[in-house]
Amino acid sequence: MTVRDATVQLGLLDDPASPGDPWRVRASNRARRLAVRVLPGGLVEVVVPRGTRPRAVEQFVLRHRRWIERTLNLYRPADAGAPGALPERIDFRATGRSWVIRAIESDGPPRLRAEAGVLTLACTPGRTALARHALRRFVMREAHAALGPWLERLSLETDLRFQRLQIRRQRTRWGSCSRRGTISLNACLMFQPPEVVDYLLIHELAHTRHMNHSRRFWRLVESHQPRWRELDGVLTRGWREVPAWVIA
Repeated sequence: MTVRDATVQLGLLDDPASPGDPWRVRASNRARRLAVRVLPGGLVEVVVPRGTRPRAVEQFVLRHRRWIERTLNLYRPADAGAPGALPERIDFRATGRSWVIRAIESDGPPRLRAEAGVLTLACTPGRTALARHALRRFVMREAHAALGPWLERLSLETDLRFQRLQIRRQRTRWGSCSRRGTISLNACLMFQPPEVVDYLLIHELAHTRHMNHSRRFWRLVESHQPRWRELDGVLTRGWREVPAWVIA
């Protein structure tokens, strides 16, 4: 018996894994050896060459279990909430804005109305997945509105110019900068403290001048943010501050 399916559920913890447990094995034609990665939200993915026997996967995971558990503590949301439930509120630490969510029953696709700190969500009962998707779109909209002007301001202050901005909802990166000067920012930054967001934006702007992490790059970052080491550490642990429903 071998691992043939593209994705299968894996139960390798002390208690048997249920179908909802965030562990999975992905068989890949390109993989030459077994590898494991932990993604924000607490998903553990083991990538194996196609045809690998389940016993080999279990032994591999057991050898790396301590690392997996340590990394899970960094990436598992501090307040995951009940699986599948709608959040009661959204708190954007980056901007200091908060929204209480009021769900009302309504037919048709989910609709949102934001007014005076209340986010009214009209949705069909039982269609929680669609409602959460609508809330994620709201996070994206707020990220566009906040992070775009923020990046523009820092670009002028630092004289580090970029060409274009993209807002995404990524699982593994807070931001990136292409050689053409396109900066991509993760909408999940909205759940980080302002000083951490400030550092990340400066970090990506510095890549418009140095497309690496050389000493010159870090000297440039430090010239604009002397606390970069401290803030980089906070950002590494920052996935715990992102609600699980945002990452899903």
